Amino acid sequence: MVKGFLVLVGLLYAGLSLYCAFQPVKASQTVHLGLNGPGGRSEFLTVYGGLEMGMALFFLMPVIVPSFSRPALWACLLIHGCLVLFRAISLMLYQGAFAEVRSVTIGEWVVFGASLALVLMTRTSQEATI
Repeated sequence: MVKGFLVLVGLLYAGLSLYCAFQPVKASQTVHLGLNGPGGRSEFLTVYGGLEMGMALFFLMPVIVPSFSRPALWACLLIHGCLVLFRAISLMLYQGAFAEVRSVTIGEWVVFGASLALVLMTRTSQEATI
């Protein structure tokens, strides 16, 4: 179940990476970011394309190295926990932002909740076998 979840998250990030790389104007408009000049476009491609592809490959690693499932799951929890925390702060600071970033916010919460549930479920089952 953990490996399947991580594959799903990895494929989602790979898709987001490719979307940002090949449709940068549309992708940036989705989250209301401006692609100001060549530097802005470069930064968007690097962070939203490159970093998201790196995350995708990290979450897909358990397919190649099964023992990597637990660390990848913890990384997923920590990354999305931080996203949820900072998103909550941003929504308190910037009134009306939720309407503009609703889909990403919901996605972050879903991945965070699922990864937390899997960490708790697998922790209990691992402790029982020790």
